[in-house]
Amino acid sequence: MTRIFPFIFVLLWSSAFITTKPIIDNSDPFAALAFRFFFVAIGFYLFSVYSKNSIFINKKNLVESIISGMLFHGLYLGGVFYSISIGMPTGIAALIVTLQPILTNALSGPILSEKVTIKQWFGVLLGFVGAALVLGLDVGSDISLQGLIATIIALIAITTSTIWQKKLSNNLPLSVSNMYQAIGGCSFHILIIIFFVEPYIVFSKTFFIAMSHQIFLVSFGAFTILMYLIKKNSASKTVSIFFLIPATSAFMAWLFLNENLTNLDLVGFFITTVGVYIATRD
Repeated sequence: MTRIFPFIFVLLWSSAFITTKPIIDNSDPFAALAFRFFFVAIGFYLFSVYSKNSIFINKKNLVESIISGMLFHGLYLGGVFYSISIGMPTGIAALIVTLQPILTNALSGPILSEKVTIKQWFGVLLGFVGAALVLGLDVGSDISLQGLIATIIALIAITTSTIWQKKLSNNLPLSVSNMYQAIGGCSFHILIIIFFVEPYIVFSKTFFIAMSHQIFLVSFGAFTILMYLIKKNSASKTVSIFFLIPATSAFMAWLFLNENLTNLDLVGFFITTVGVYIATRD
């Protein structure tokens, strides 16, 4: 059963790119994310109670989980949502974030003492080449400096969060850990709202559908799978599957949004798949 988890994760995580635009069209990015993780925290709390997992944890585990949530749900998602909200093409944002496996491979050796083989490096580089082919470079698009900086911050945050999560030694149940990470993410966005932005949300049907998708399928589904994979596998192998996300997102956009999918995209998807297979094999 666990062998199918990476496949499910890629499908769910990729679908988030399809519903991000409808959300930020009806709200500012930070109010939307605060709203999302408020309900995600409640959901994981209820699941923890149902599963009879104690939510009372020691200070060390609490701080670690909160910081992880601020990095992943706060800086990473906040950076991606903000950059897209000010005009950054979704494909470019996804491509920049897709550099994560390369950074993780470079850092997991000295920080986590993981052995990153030449074969894994080769697979990672193939994955990046394939992702770049799928997304292209959107030549001619106007990319603001703010959007670029926000996306780079998101890249650094998700890389740091992945390594941080792998380095943690706690054995908290996933529901409890995820609850505190959601609280950390929600708190981060509330602070941004208090000091920097004027929040607004238009509670339209479109917003509710897109937000429900991101709460239930992405935060409850994909994120839980990701935390499980990081816990069970090496960080460098786990993040290699992220290279499949841009290609899968492009395919979903073609399927559901009638966006173009060229022969070059198909070649890129194939190269990415081969790269991920190589990078994740023992």
